[in-house]
Amino acid sequence: MDNLIKIGELKKPYGIQGWLWLFSYTEDREAVFAMQPWVIKTALGQKTLTVKNWRPQGKGYVVQLNEVPDRNVAETMFGVTLWADRQHLSRLADDEYYWADLVGLTVKSQTDDVILGRVKELFETGAHAIMVVEPTDDSVDSEERLIPWHKQTVLDVNLAEKMITVDWGSDY
Repeated sequence: MDNLIKIGELKKPYGIQGWLWLFSYTEDREAVFAMQPWVIKTALGQKTLTVKNWRPQGKGYVVQLNEVPDRNVAETMFGVTLWADRQHLSRLADDEYYWADLVGLTVKSQTDDVILGRVKELFETGAHAIMVVEPTDDSVDSEERLIPWHKQTVLDVNLAEKMITVDWGSDY
């Protein structure tokens, strides 16, 4: 499970032949199709899904999976999270990171030289991503913070030390 990274989610059925709407978590939305095979987590363990066909549809994508033969089965797949093995992911530039690798890292303020908390999650706003930083036992206070992921704010990411240094005061 440690090698899996969340890449998307199946949505409502499309048509009667087992097609489903797909929401991609990848920055380049079509990149999700290069990250195969997909893995889902079930009550019985992991199951592999293979894409039979896919296409752009309106403002999104629809996908037909070999394991989903008809609409009845597709209806049971609504909301299923898709995962991919890290070995199938694209290589990143030195200053790029998968969000899954940032969740859980400690965030330190260079401005005040204090711990602000730990990255709980990241989300996209359109202008840039936002880090949700939750307080920890060793953080300066008990405040949750929303810190923009921007080159002027995020000064350093050290995955080995599990630390993100930011230009963000504790009183912001």
